[in-house]
Amino acid sequence: MPRNDKMRKLQMVDLKSQYDKLKDTVNASIQEVLDTNTYINGPQVHQFQKKLEEYLDVKHVIPCANGTDALQIAMMGLGLQPGDEVITADFTFAATVEVIALLQLTPVLVDVDMVNMNISIEAIKKAITPKTKAIVPVHLFGRAANMEAIMAIANEHKLYVIEDNAQAIGANCKFSDGTKKKAGVIGNVGATSFFPSKNLGCYGDGGAIFTNDDALAHTIRGIVNHGMYERYHHDVVGVNSRLDSIQAAVLNAKLPLLDEYNKARQNAARKYTAAFEGHKNIIAPSICEICDCHVFHQYVLRIIGADRDALMQHLQDKGIPCAIYYPIPLHSQKAYSDSRYKEEDFPVTNQLVKEVIALPMHTELDDEQIKFITDSVLEFLILKYK
Repeated sequence: MPRNDKMRKLQMVDLKSQYDKLKDTVNASIQEVLDTNTYINGPQVHQFQKKLEEYLDVKHVIPCANGTDALQIAMMGLGLQPGDEVITADFTFAATVEVIALLQLTPVLVDVDMVNMNISIEAIKKAITPKTKAIVPVHLFGRAANMEAIMAIANEHKLYVIEDNAQAIGANCKFSDGTKKKAGVIGNVGATSFFPSKNLGCYGDGGAIFTNDDALAHTIRGIVNHGMYERYHHDVVGVNSRLDSIQAAVLNAKLPLLDEYNKARQNAARKYTAAFEGHKNIIAPSICEICDCHVFHQYVLRIIGADRDALMQHLQDKGIPCAIYYPIPLHSQKAYSDSRYKEEDFPVTNQLVKEVIALPMHTELDDEQIKFITDSVLEFLILKYK
């Protein structure tokens, strides 16, 4: 299929077009910071904190410098000790396991579920030992993990739950009694990232920690600011991790649009999936029309019975950006390899890394772009695998 020269350039994330639609609001919000010279912990940070608490229906939001810090500080706040075992998913970005290792905790990587690519409930159960202290579910690609089952396991074994919500802000978790809660605020503590490409992204680095636990929130507020509650009084061991006011200004402009942004992503995903429906070589992500459990930070296909890497090259040759999230399992990474891990323990992860491919996904995708992308994917499969 030839490309229409008038079609907007395809990007994995089109931040420029998104900015163009709200530049007046963003610019005015940033200008307020410049006019008041309140660059650290200024009014914009406090405004954003309160607005996000209201949106998530959580008692405490503690802004910080980035999503990786958010995870690390959450674990520090819980008082986890060197040698404590922390269970998390093998199929995710390295930051999740990175902070566990940095704190000299013991990462316990487990396999994921083939259907939703989130941490396997059965794998969690099998991994628990007397040394296990916490579970870190990752709401991968924007789909909420099975938090009802995870919380049941945690409560049974008296474990902490630290939600890695870097990719799923705004997603809902639906429980068997019909109630819904936002991903990230169900466990003892949650962490998120405001990296520019996220569903709610700033124009640099940023992050936040969520909790309904008053005492934990107090501890975390000290940790993010060098362990200080009163200037030059260091009550806990802390770090320097603060969301700067200019980034908060950007987030204040974007937060009221988050649900709209997520709906735009869901609509794009719906069109992608409809185009691929029934194709023998494609497993497309399902779309729940009831609970909004998937906000599509990424739109990830599984390519079966076909050459995923050749498809990737075909798309790139047509000017279609695409990516593999993630090409190497964490248990195979040099930094996190461990004799405890056996390849037979990770059948799903080892299969997914060979099959997954992410297509462009952002709030500005239009029908012409989606059709060109889907037609190009199908063109390759028709030519190669009739």
